Amino acid sequence: MKLALVGATGMVGNIMLKLLEERNFPFSELLLVASTRSVGRLIKYKNEQINIIAIEKAFEEKPTIAIFSAGSNISKEWAPKFAANGCTVIDNSSAWRMDENIKLIVPEINASELNIKDKIIANPNCSTIQMVLALKTLQKNYGIKRLVISTYQSVSGTGVAAVKQMQNERNGIQGEMAYPHPIDLNCIPHGGEFHKNGYTSEELKLVRETNKIFGTKDIKITATVVRIPVLGGHSEAVNVELKKEFDITQIKKEIGETSGVIIQDDVENNNYPMPITAHNNDDVFVGRIRRDNTVEYGLDLWIVADNLRKGAATNAIQIAEYLYNNQLI
Repeated sequence: MKLALVGATGMVGNIMLKLLEERNFPFSELLLVASTRSVGRLIKYKNEQINIIAIEKAFEEKPTIAIFSAGSNISKEWAPKFAANGCTVIDNSSAWRMDENIKLIVPEINASELNIKDKIIANPNCSTIQMVLALKTLQKNYGIKRLVISTYQSVSGTGVAAVKQMQNERNGIQGEMAYPHPIDLNCIPHGGEFHKNGYTSEELKLVRETNKIFGTKDIKITATVVRIPVLGGHSEAVNVELKKEFDITQIKKEIGETSGVIIQDDVENNNYPMPITAHNNDDVFVGRIRRDNTVEYGLDLWIVADNLRKGAATNAIQIAEYLYNNQLI
């Protein structure tokens, strides 16, 4: 089985390489793909050095699975070509997420929807993945009526340029600006592009992707996305209005039993999720679980996860593992 990693030199690509080694993914050959300026570079994987190749060369090699993490434009152009060539594409960009013919997958929630005919599979947005995983049992057992979401997102979610901007500012260096304002010692309520309705593209992803993953159309969702000067890990304050009564102790138990979710909710000992402790971890951490008495059946959650791992790389590789384990490739 040949596995192609498109975007191997990027932030998410680097994490994917680490995870492939950590999880011992069973490929026979690894094809590492990047832009033309990186072709010929050597990248170490385990005990060997692998040459970076162009996407055209990877296409000719006919990989079994290709994980794309090189941006929407590359995905729109090349994913259909790879799929038509018999390859199963797992795409980490926003290119295919809302396509009605493409499945949007968080393995712990809806991997069972996949079949051998799915040749392009979309990986959701990082902030969506961690939230829906934390909300999985709530939707199943109580039904979700409405969500009010505020995110506190790491600069790593924007990319290398944003990380560099923050580091430059901390070191007093004038450099390229990834954001329209300084990010260090600041919070910027701006994620993605602004739309005419006043929401940003990052906020609308939370709205649209959540309903698609849960297979619903009626969850009312509003979101505000904020970038904060944190290197790794997205945090979310999520207000949930359920459709029926609940017991808070039972809610905590059910969320904690969700695969991939860890409860950190001991406020007496100052134990709650934080990006500094979620960084470099594959789990989603949930805490500050409490009843909201201002609405009927209201609940508040604080959700934190490493946006480059479970929010991107880990989720994509888990999809590949599911395909392999269930003979869907």
